[in-house]
Amino acid sequence: VTSCLVVSDLHLRLEVCPATYRHKMLAKSLVLALAFLAGTNAFTGSFASRRPTVSMAATASATKTFPNLPATVKPGVVTGTALKDLLQYAKDNEFAIPGVNIVGTSSINACMEAAKKTGGPIMVTFSRGGGQFIAGKAADNEDDAACIAGSVAGALHVRTVAELYGVPVILHTDHCCKAWLTWFDGMLDANEKYFEQNGEPLFSSHMLDLSEEPLEENIDICFDYLKRMSKVNLLLEMELGITGGEEDGVDNSDVDASKLYTQPEEVWQVYEKLTSVGKAANGDDAMFTVAAAFGNVHGVYAPGNVRLDPEILHNTQKYIAEKLGDGNKKPVSFVFHGGSGSSVEDIRYAIKAGVIKMNIDTDTQWAFWDGVRAYELKNRDYLQGQIGNPDGDDKPNKKYYDPRMSLRAGEETMAQRLCDAMKDLNCVDVL
Repeated sequence: VTSCLVVSDLHLRLEVCPATYRHKMLAKSLVLALAFLAGTNAFTGSFASRRPTVSMAATASATKTFPNLPATVKPGVVTGTALKDLLQYAKDNEFAIPGVNIVGTSSINACMEAAKKTGGPIMVTFSRGGGQFIAGKAADNEDDAACIAGSVAGALHVRTVAELYGVPVILHTDHCCKAWLTWFDGMLDANEKYFEQNGEPLFSSHMLDLSEEPLEENIDICFDYLKRMSKVNLLLEMELGITGGEEDGVDNSDVDASKLYTQPEEVWQVYEKLTSVGKAANGDDAMFTVAAAFGNVHGVYAPGNVRLDPEILHNTQKYIAEKLGDGNKKPVSFVFHGGSGSSVEDIRYAIKAGVIKMNIDTDTQWAFWDGVRAYELKNRDYLQGQIGNPDGDDKPNKKYYDPRMSLRAGEETMAQRLCDAMKDLNCVDVL
């Protein structure tokens, strides 16, 4: 950046002067996001247009409707009423959507490939660290600029390619603790700007994890953010209790075991407060989900080391249903954190209690690495130098060490692991 950057073909003008450079965090985030997309030739057309210019095949895909899903749900990123309808359909039909942490386009590809193969929706999830990784670890991250820019760039990338897979995609962000609210605020700024131009938010939903704060403070902060988010039809995911273990900079390995189990009365406090937000911009009720702890632990452990108690979720639904007395047996939409390594029995019993999404990270990380590892093992003799292999001392090895080869191997094994997970979640052939 010298004195001014103009992106006229995107109907966007950003002026960034050296003297005020560090105070233009959002501008810098958008610049990096657009640079990311320009570098991959992934984004064409006007930033202010509702959808990017795509091929005729992609346009045909965009007009497709699903035989089983509500009419509001189309291929590509779903938000607002379409998101509400999709999640209600999942609850009514007792399946859960996998929420997968990604760190770049390869893991995004694996997510959407798995969804296409299995015939189910997918949630692509950006963590704060994942966003920073997409922007580049050397990028300036003052005031979480790189974390914001990478998350925004990743979301724009997903929006550009999602329709090509012919499945509904939820764009989500993961755990945001109180110390990371600068990242959260930056993404809300991006959502609001996108909403002004497109009539919908950039993302579908965001998660606030204030479970380490006092209960009342947790609920009050979530209430304030949901009021802001509902104005652009965003869904809020909040957490009660604590998910044990460690994931992406959040370490709860030594937490008191009692905090791993949420009580029905606590969920009722959340439900009562957040439903009082009222209507969103689209006239629907403000949307929220609850990550209630029932023994969940991030990571994967030997059998017997983690004691899940999904009965807590069933008891909570019964407790709140009795409070409301309106005949709805599952008033709360729950999400399941720390799903890696869980038994199919526990997963499906939790789904019966109204779980509509389960997070997956540890297992898919291993699956991706396992594909890369197997590729290297199979082709080791062709990966020891640029020239020379068992076929001859003068034979080139470029087609073996091309990064796309090992990355594609990782995509394939990660996609297969997700296909297995979607079977566990009853999320197969539901479209």
